[in-house]
Order: sequence, then structure tokens, then C-alpha cells
Amino acid sequence: MTLMRYAVLDTNVASLSVKGEMPASMTARLLGAVPVITFVTVGELTKWTALRDWGQRRRGALDLWISQRVVLDCDQAVARRWGLLSAAAVRRGRPRPDNDTWIAACCLVEGLPLATLNVKDFTDFADHEGLVLL
Repeated sequence: MTLMRYAVLDTNVASLSVKGEMPASMTARLLGAVPVITFVTVGELTKWTALRDWGQRRRGALDLWISQRVVLDCDQAVARRWGLLSAAAVRRGRPRPDNDTWIAACCLVEGLPLATLNVKDFTDFADHEGLVLL
């Protein structure tokens, strides 16, 4: 039996995927994985289209891309994990941006690795919380 391997795409990786500009190194790391995004990435991509005044055709293409992905939503487990991650980062003197913390919380609750090109933004979660980075 073959087990599916899932990987959460950080917003920067998701946006490159949408634009068809994924670096070969990331494509290789994601080979064989089912891409997953978080509710945060849906929000960030939507904000991006609004700020750039995307037309209906381009927004429709993004909506189609999103509809073809598993989207991790926020629930009580994710919200509680976010609170713990956020508090721990503050205690360490390294508060992290809220959206990065939400994405990390989703990954940790689901036990999934995160594909990101912004490794420095998530290193603290990897070093102290066990987040796996691709």
C-alpha cells in the first residue's frame, strides 16, 4: 500500500506555484507530495489579488487553483496551538508574525511538513517546536 505524503505550502511557495514560477529546487523537494495550503494562505493570496487589482479572469484562475488544493482550516486545536506557539516565542524574546505562527500551528497540529523559501521565518518553530521544513 502506498501512503500519500502531504506538504503544506507556505504562501510564498503557493504564490510561485500559482504563477508557474516554482524554483526547481523546491519542485524537487515536493516531488510526490500532495500540496496543501492553510486558511492563512487563502487570505494572503486573496489580499494580494485585491491590492494588485486583478481582473475577473486572473481571480478565477486563482480560485480554481485554490479549489484544487486541500485547505487546512482553523479549529480549536489549531487556535490553542497558535496561542502556545505565540506565547513560547514571546517568552524566548522572539515574537513571530501572526500569519507565520498560524501556518506553523496548522502544520504542527496536522503533523505535516512546511515547504517554504522563507526558512528564516520558521526556523524558530523548527528549532523549538519540531516543525519540519522542506
